[in-house]
Amino acid sequence: MPAAALRPRTRLLALALASAAAAFTAGLPARAATDDALLQAARQAQPAVEASLKELVSIESGSANVAGLRRLADLVEARLKALGARTERRPVSAGPGADIVIGRLAGSGRLRVLLLAHLDTVYPEGILATQPWKEEPGRLYGPGIADDKGGIAVILHALQILKDAGWRDHAQLTVLFNPDEEIGSIGSGEAIAALADEHEVVLSFEPTAAKAIAKNEGLLLGAAGTATATLEVTGRASHAGAAPDLGRNALIELSHQLLQTREVARSVPGAQLNWTTSKAGEVRNQIPERASAGGDVRTTQAGAAARLEAALREKVAASRLVPDTQVSVNVREGRPPFQAGERGRALARHAQAIYAELEQRPLVLVPITGGATDAGYAGRSGKAVVVESFGLAGFGYHARDEFIERDSIVPRLYLATRLLQDLGAGKVAY
Repeated sequence: MPAAALRPRTRLLALALASAAAAFTAGLPARAATDDALLQAARQAQPAVEASLKELVSIESGSANVAGLRRLADLVEARLKALGARTERRPVSAGPGADIVIGRLAGSGRLRVLLLAHLDTVYPEGILATQPWKEEPGRLYGPGIADDKGGIAVILHALQILKDAGWRDHAQLTVLFNPDEEIGSIGSGEAIAALADEHEVVLSFEPTAAKAIAKNEGLLLGAAGTATATLEVTGRASHAGAAPDLGRNALIELSHQLLQTREVARSVPGAQLNWTTSKAGEVRNQIPERASAGGDVRTTQAGAAARLEAALREKVAASRLVPDTQVSVNVREGRPPFQAGERGRALARHAQAIYAELEQRPLVLVPITGGATDAGYAGRSGKAVVVESFGLAGFGYHARDEFIERDSIVPRLYLATRLLQDLGAGKVAY
């Protein structure tokens, strides 16, 4: 997608990355010695990573494609077992019904770290017929290749590199692959939150924005939480031609309430609301008895959804346009907001120093995005240090021609392996 066609949120992300890049360049850390053995191992792994990406993409795994998700779960579970992990398949608590895959590697150190990525994509079954795997000199294309099969590949191959190096400097290294991230992790969010609380550090492997879009690769330090607002109006049906005055038009009242509540979120710190869907009536010649609207809510503070709901109810109660109509409003919370906090920022700065070992390669720290991430569940209690976007650099998520940049594979493998080694050795101050 050309930069000129970016959606507003993506343009804001690109601007944030550019700003962060400038700040990073101004305070670039002194270059430490590159771990040549680790870098060489990452370079040697690139062909295998690309082969894994092709295998992962070739299994269609939309959130509702249970058969495809189970095939993908079988594949990653086998790969985890080959790494020496003890694996578990855990059913989701809600949703289509695919499994969470958990792998546990016991070591000889003290570190307890959790690695997250998701199996599902947004694409419908049959997508490979029109958007097949494609290779170009600088890019690899395929549905879900960046979001989040690239993250899966980085985890599996980083662990292979560490296994080959004999690294066991951890007490517990856990991998969690969930099948429902793209539908809000409705059946896996609580499992992620509970498992995260058993670890000191959580690294989440969503993609970073492609350099073709954002100039530099990055890590994410904050993401909005999600909620759904629902506005429902009950009126009275009547014949639209012969007796319209006997009715109470729910559509008119809904329109009034949408207009008067459209700016309510501006008065609620940490909340954003956009009404996005509506429905009213069944037939043309009847005054509609019922009407409803749905809204997309984003939150950046704990408790913001509840405060927004209270503000909406107060506004709705203050004014009715159509007499004898009943109006209700509800805000249902989804994924929590994510904030890395100072401990997460310290870990991310250490990651910047690792990237600087690669010929001063910039790694920008993005303060926040309006998108949502499972890092919100992982960081909900505040017990673990959580940082997001250790996956591959790519773009076109949820769209046509999703891709990853091939030259991000080696740096991201190097970052993941080097950071895990430093965490295990106690070299990361957070």
